[in-house]
Amino acid sequence: MGDLVEQGAVALAAKIANKEISAEDLMRASLDRIEQVNGTVNAVVSLRERDACLADARAADAIAPKGPLHGLPVAIKDLANAEGLLTSLGSPIFADNIAQSDDLMVKRMKDAGAIVIGKTNTPEFGLGSHTFNPVHGITRNPYDPSRSAGGSSGGAAAALATGMTPIADGSDMMGSLRNPGAWNNVYGLRPTYGLVPLDMPGDMFLHQLAVAGPMGRSPEDVALLLDVQAGLDTRHPHSFSQAPSKEQLSGDIKGMRFGWLGDWSGAYPMEDGVLETCETAIAQFEAMGAHVDRLDAPFPAEQIWDAWVGLRAWANAGGKAALYENPKMRAMLKDDAIWEIETGMALSAMEVHRLSNIRTQWFNTLNGLFADYDALLMPSAQLWPFPAEWDSPKEIAGKSMDTYHRWMEIVIPVSLVGVPSLNIPAGFNAAGLPMGLQVFGPRHSDAKLLQIGQRWHESTDFSSQRPDLSALTG
Repeated sequence: MGDLVEQGAVALAAKIANKEISAEDLMRASLDRIEQVNGTVNAVVSLRERDACLADARAADAIAPKGPLHGLPVAIKDLANAEGLLTSLGSPIFADNIAQSDDLMVKRMKDAGAIVIGKTNTPEFGLGSHTFNPVHGITRNPYDPSRSAGGSSGGAAAALATGMTPIADGSDMMGSLRNPGAWNNVYGLRPTYGLVPLDMPGDMFLHQLAVAGPMGRSPEDVALLLDVQAGLDTRHPHSFSQAPSKEQLSGDIKGMRFGWLGDWSGAYPMEDGVLETCETAIAQFEAMGAHVDRLDAPFPAEQIWDAWVGLRAWANAGGKAALYENPKMRAMLKDDAIWEIETGMALSAMEVHRLSNIRTQWFNTLNGLFADYDALLMPSAQLWPFPAEWDSPKEIAGKSMDTYHRWMEIVIPVSLVGVPSLNIPAGFNAAGLPMGLQVFGPRHSDAKLLQIGQRWHESTDFSSQRPDLSALTG
């Protein structure tokens, strides 16, 4: 049954619905794969008992399909609540926090027939694009276990890459669906802000940076999960509905126009080989009949960074101030979380207003670009997966990183303004480490990005180059 876990989620769901395979067959194969490789990769955490998972699969086989995910095993990112499972957020503060109910996104997945088998690992509070924490440890890259799997959806991406799950949920504030997607050679979609409504205790109007979204080994698998996660929920003021993306995957990209932003006219330092790998990859778009223009930086990078650092810190302060103000809990916070909270608490209302004005100016500039281009392209990361024992890179190409997250600056032109972005596999370096491309478009272009990604998937062989499982068997 090992080959089952290499098949796509769309195909597996169809086979279960048609009784070609059983949910129990797939569950057994998935649990076997987890047993085989998770000891090395450490992607799936809080795994349920095998017998309980198999019992749920047999129960799924005994009824008519509940929905498009019927019988598929999934593990939920450990920032979201799945009833009865630990929601640690990677923090010792919440190391015993058993969820009493499902978050809305998780409930939608269960209602569509998915079987939750556990959680996927994440950095502490999802801060930083490298998955390690004092509760569950380090998640390692399946292509080289000495390297980072990225983050904060690093556990989700590594589980996908190794066949432990056929699809995965993730979330993305600062590249957390795109960076691990790139470093694990899978697809990850940061949706338009509001398309996938989030459970957000506290204020629901001011902070519009973080989203939840889908990951998969193909864009059609991503679309399958997105259509379950997405949709109007009137309790979320920014929520909306749009036509299912899976029904819009057909169509050629011939004649489409793409803008290649590269390293933002030198503003974003790049490790050797990243730009060259991506440049080689985008030539494939031209071979597919699209037109790619090389563009100069359209907006000052430092202004985008200034707005991002402040607004992100302000959001973190708003959500974590109570932890900071409790001395016992503050002692358990990692330094990066304290820095975010203190930076955000120091901002005045008028300073927040100034930063949001920068955000508005960049949004308007970006909309002007989208009048001429179907999508824009940039690398999904500025460097290759780094040693897993590092907290974060301290420099790139000789340029010092002045914060714990500066090394991921290339993702924030998207994150700051809530537009959708799809990571697509873009190739490998000489050491066999993966890289990806961000393909991003205007608000509500999620389905179009997935259509572009599906044509890419069918025209390239990057995603077929899976990790060497023999190197991961522990």
